[in-house]
Amino acid sequence: MLSLSPELLLFGIGLLLLLTVLAGNLSSRFGLPALIGFLALGMLAGSEGVGGINFENYALAQTIGVVCLVCILFSGGLDTDWNQVKGSTLPAGVLATVGVIISAGIVTLASMLLLKFTAMQGFLLGAVIASTDAAAVFAILRSHGLPLNGRVQGLVELESGSNDPMAIFMVGAALLLMTVPGSSVTALAPAFIIQMLVGAAVGAAMGFGMPALLSRVRLQVGGLALVVSVAAALLSYGLAGILQGNGFLAAYIAGIIAGSSSFPGKRTISLFQDGAAWLAQVVMFLTLGLLVFPTQLLDVVGPGLAITAVLMLIARPLSVFLCLAPFSEFGWREKLFISWAGLRGAVPVVLATFPIVAGVEGAQVIFNIVFFVVLLSSLIQGPTLGLVARRLGIEGAPRP
Repeated sequence: MLSLSPELLLFGIGLLLLLTVLAGNLSSRFGLPALIGFLALGMLAGSEGVGGINFENYALAQTIGVVCLVCILFSGGLDTDWNQVKGSTLPAGVLATVGVIISAGIVTLASMLLLKFTAMQGFLLGAVIASTDAAAVFAILRSHGLPLNGRVQGLVELESGSNDPMAIFMVGAALLLMTVPGSSVTALAPAFIIQMLVGAAVGAAMGFGMPALLSRVRLQVGGLALVVSVAAALLSYGLAGILQGNGFLAAYIAGIIAGSSSFPGKRTISLFQDGAAWLAQVVMFLTLGLLVFPTQLLDVVGPGLAITAVLMLIARPLSVFLCLAPFSEFGWREKLFISWAGLRGAVPVVLATFPIVAGVEGAQVIFNIVFFVVLLSSLIQGPTLGLVARRLGIEGAPRP
C-alpha cells in the first residue's frame, strides 16, 4: 500500500467505502443487519478474497476499532431519549455488570468442558464474548424503527452502551493473569471502581460542558459546532483514559447528557453525529473483515457453533432472568426478548485483538471463534428481533 500514489490510494479507499455501504444496504434488503454486508466485503477484499489486500496489523485494527466505538457510543448517547430510558437505569446497570460476569462464567465452563480449553483460556474467551454490542443494537433498533415499549427499549439501549467497561476489565484481568505470574484479580477491583467513577465524572463534565460552550460562544461559522461535538467525544475518551477512567463509559454518558440539553445547532449536530456513527461502523467492520482469513473459520465451525448455542440459549437468558428477578416491572415475555436482543458485534471482535497483540497462546483461535460467533449472532438474532417482539407482544408506539 505504501508504494501506491496518493491519488490511487484515496481512490481505492473511497471505492472500498462506497462498495461497503452498498453491500450493507444489500444485506438490509434481505432482512440482515447491515454489518453483515460490511464484514462480508471486508473478507472479500482481504488477502483470501478477490481484493487480495494483505492486512494483518491487529494493533492498528485495535486502534481503529477503539476510535470508531467512541464515535458510535457518543452518537448513541446523543440520540437516546433520557426521559424514556431513565426508569431502566438500575436494571440496566445490574445487567451491564453482574450479567456480563454471569455470561462470562458460563462461557468459561462451556469452553473448558466442550473445547478442552484451560481455565484461563476459557475465562479469556468468556470475557471477550460476554458483552452485547452497542453498534449492532443501535443500528438495528433505530435504522429499522423497531417499536418496543419504553422500559424494554431503554433497558436494551442502556445495557448495550454501558456493559463494555466490565468486559474490558475482565479481558484485562485475564491477560494480566496469563502474562504476569503471581498476579491477583482482587487487586484490580479498586482500579475497576475508580475507572467507573472517573469515567462517569468525565462524561458528565463533557456532557454538560459541550452545550454550555455552544450556548455561550456564538460561533461565526455554523459548521464549527460540528467540530466541537467531535472534540467533545474525543476529549471524553482521552481525558478519562488519562485520569485512569473508562473512556467508553465517558463517551456514552457525555452523549446522553448532551442529548438531554438544549443548545444551538442541536438538530444539525445530531444528524452529523448519526452520519459519523454510520461511517465509523463501515470503517470498523470493514477493517475487522480484512483481518479474517475465511479458511481459518472453517477450522472453528464446531467450537463456534457450540459457544454460540451456549451463549444464546443458556448464558444470556440465565444472566437476564437472574439479574432482572428483583425488578417486577419486567415480565417473563420481556425478559425473554431482552435475552434474544443480546447481539454480539464489533466490541467482542475488537476485544479479541487484545490477546493477539499481547502474544497470548491460542489467541488466534479465540479471535476466529469470536468472529464466527458474531457472524452467527448477527445472522440469527438480528433479522428475527422484530418477529420475536411481535410474537411476545412487547411492541410499543413507533418512534418518529
